[in-house]
Amino acid sequence: MARPAGLTLAAAPDVAQAATAWQDWLADEKRAAAPTLEAYRHDLAEFLSFLSRHRGGEIGLKLLAALTQNDFRAWLSARSTQGLARTSTARALSAVRGFFRFLDRRGLCHNASIGVLRTPKLPKSLPKALTTAEARELTDGIEQLADEPWIGARDTAVVLLLYGAGLRIAEALGLSKADLDRIAGGAESLVITGKGRKQRLVPILPAIRQGVAAYLRLCPYELPLKQPAFRGARGKPLDPAIVQRTVAKMRGMLGLPDSATPHALRHSFATHLLGAGGDLRAIQELLGHASLSTTQRYTSVDAARLGAIHAAAHPRARRKP
Repeated sequence: MARPAGLTLAAAPDVAQAATAWQDWLADEKRAAAPTLEAYRHDLAEFLSFLSRHRGGEIGLKLLAALTQNDFRAWLSARSTQGLARTSTARALSAVRGFFRFLDRRGLCHNASIGVLRTPKLPKSLPKALTTAEARELTDGIEQLADEPWIGARDTAVVLLLYGAGLRIAEALGLSKADLDRIAGGAESLVITGKGRKQRLVPILPAIRQGVAAYLRLCPYELPLKQPAFRGARGKPLDPAIVQRTVAKMRGMLGLPDSATPHALRHSFATHLLGAGGDLRAIQELLGHASLSTTQRYTSVDAARLGAIHAAAHPRARRKP
């Protein structure tokens, strides 16, 4: 698995060695994705850099064990003074906590103070879903922006996978020629490998099969069976930024809000299923969420619909004749 090449830290050799071992553990045992590894690497480096200024000199394991709540709070206060978002600080604190837990499990360092720190309170962020009409307009009309028919077919197939199957953009663009052949050949479902190499089975709608078949028929490039099948104009694997820019152009044409992004199509997939009475556990499986609490965000998006279902279905909610 790809991972950061190395850690440049304001730290003594024992901490630097432990940090590298932690990153290896995250990659090999926890199956953390490359962007997650890079974010955690940055968060730990920033924390140790602060400590170097705050306490002076290189930061060794002995000093880490001796840190107090005031030291950790000084770090959080410094981040706040810099104007960093609370979401960023919450992630950084999670990364640093994870590093200290790793040190504790390895018998390298124990510090009880970090365990009692409170995570910064975050504003509730609800998924920005499109309406069913907006999602249909976007998926049906995106081919109009393409200069060549095969690119229009490609873009249509990608957004159909996002909205019709709930795929993340990286999952859709990672599909191989063999995967697309199975879809175009009539497969009713496909195994998707998502975050943390977690696999799930997603149903394939007829519209997706038709869109993928059109792309395979029109694509001018030879597509090796086991390599990513969606290609850019010059034949290289399609960059997610291209999809994001194309959706942004379509958003402008249709007068859709800025929240109408490729990832919003995945949110719309879940929200529209839930609004139609879909089971929350089933939606969790379709999205590939490790925790039901992640999927439960959609209950806030469609609270009115859930309330109506509850009132109609619960025995104590029914009026006596």
